[in-house]
Amino acid sequence: MKPDPRLSRRQVLRGGAGLALASGLPFAGTASAAGAVIGEYDVVVVGAGAAGMTAALTAAKRGLSCVVLEKAAKFGGSAARSGAGIWIPCNSVLAAAGVRDTPEQAARYLAAVVGPSIPVSRQRAFLANGPAMLSFVMANSPLRFRWMEGYSDYYPELPGGMPDGRSIEPDQLDGNVLGAELANLNPAYLATPAGMVVFSADYKWLALAAVNPKGAAVAAACLARGTAAALAGQKPLTMGQSLAAGLRAGLQRAGVPVLLNTPLTDLVIENGKVTGVTVAAGVVKARRGVIVGSGGFEHNAAMRAEYQRQPIGTQWTVGARSNTGDGILAGKRAGAALDLMDDAWWGPAIPLPGEPYFCLAERTLPGGLMVDSAGKRFVNEAAPYSDVVHTMYDRNPTSPTIPAWLVVDQHYRNRYLFRDVAPLLPLPDEWYSSGAVKKAWSVEALGTAIGVPPQALRATVNRFNGQALSGVDSDFRRGASAYDHYYTDPYVLPNSCLAALWEPPFYAFKIVPGDLGTKGGMRTDARARVLRADGSVIPGLYAAGNASAAVMGSSYAGAGSTIGPAMTFGYVAANDLADHP
Repeated sequence: MKPDPRLSRRQVLRGGAGLALASGLPFAGTASAAGAVIGEYDVVVVGAGAAGMTAALTAAKRGLSCVVLEKAAKFGGSAARSGAGIWIPCNSVLAAAGVRDTPEQAARYLAAVVGPSIPVSRQRAFLANGPAMLSFVMANSPLRFRWMEGYSDYYPELPGGMPDGRSIEPDQLDGNVLGAELANLNPAYLATPAGMVVFSADYKWLALAAVNPKGAAVAAACLARGTAAALAGQKPLTMGQSLAAGLRAGLQRAGVPVLLNTPLTDLVIENGKVTGVTVAAGVVKARRGVIVGSGGFEHNAAMRAEYQRQPIGTQWTVGARSNTGDGILAGKRAGAALDLMDDAWWGPAIPLPGEPYFCLAERTLPGGLMVDSAGKRFVNEAAPYSDVVHTMYDRNPTSPTIPAWLVVDQHYRNRYLFRDVAPLLPLPDEWYSSGAVKKAWSVEALGTAIGVPPQALRATVNRFNGQALSGVDSDFRRGASAYDHYYTDPYVLPNSCLAALWEPPFYAFKIVPGDLGTKGGMRTDARARVLRADGSVIPGLYAAGNASAAVMGSSYAGAGSTIGPAMTFGYVAANDLADHP
């Protein structure tokens, strides 16, 4: 039975009967009494992000009654804010695009990336269920996907790695499919340029639009898509907006209620089994189990201080603000073991006013280098973003690298988009006033401005310029991996990653350890069941997404290594509940 669309969330929770009506189940209590049961389902899902909504859709299509409880006032979580790359080898989208991959090749690569810290059973479960999950989502929602051609696996030189990549992203979706519910979609981290329809794979070319014919052609195609959508009366969505909206539309069709502004306060445990959750209005019972997909703890300062390396805080993350570890803490109280709590989906970030900027193309484009407090390079700037931050933390105690600085010249600024600032245009004044950016007319003066030895910075730039002219970075091997060349300028030779810095003024952008979210959480098995420290299962409790310890371990296989496993293990959890009454 589908919920009455006229019922508001307030009506759903008021007096207890509303929630039962929304579920189509008999009312089992009154909300006026403390701990009263206000609704009962087969499955209760905590969190309306990619993991939670995939789990709920799966449960519903397996014939289980289900509700999604979302803490925030908007649905979509961090997934809605993201570029929504999805890393799932051997799926039907890749096959249709002519990508040659095999399960054996994918297994070799994943094992090489994550190492022995992640049980082989979990790796196999992800690889085996990912393609089926994606096909299921396409069959039960309006979502369609496209290959991000050329977006290399992050370690393509490892056994099984693919230089052309395995990542896919959502295709364009008309937001009108959600009706009024579209207003409840969590906004994107960065707004798409007005009048354009832009995919994640377009951004590498948009950064080059001023200097590269393909970049200009991609910009024109983005504008043409936007114009066509406007003429058709559509509300075009791409990237994380498309993914979250498409999953929500699937839940609408399946009659699954998503209750916003409904935070989890704790898990209900009876006779050693998790049998529901508590929310402000009372208890929501789960006859079969609870699936926690509530995200990480990136906005919980106390947890970050307890578990992670310093300096750290909540101000450098771009994860959803509602992610404060509620589900992880509830699982811990229930006896769950926690893993990978010191780690995150790291990436170099510029602490711009209002919100940090997760720096991808800008640190990879030729004509830039990163330096530490001594004015020296310390990393391959084009390496996978998580590796760059791991290096920053590893070095910081002895050779301070937090903050580091990304140094570029005016020639670089004349050629490339920086965040959303077009070439030749001045950077916003508030970037300078906040201290996130410094500018000077000589390399030495820039060194003084950022507090590094001026002559050391000059020596570093001189050495880098020599390597750029030769095309060989003998210090950090920038450009040696196919991955290094994704966000680069193919017109720069002999190495598209490297160009000399020579034209004043010079700029320095402050770089701090940002993240897309934390990656530590409850320990789970191959069936997404939550485990205690002794390896025993907590009956009735499942976890997926950033509320669980990542199947990627401390590494990152490719673009979408967050969302791909999150959706897959949400799918696995719901199927396990359906298969084991």
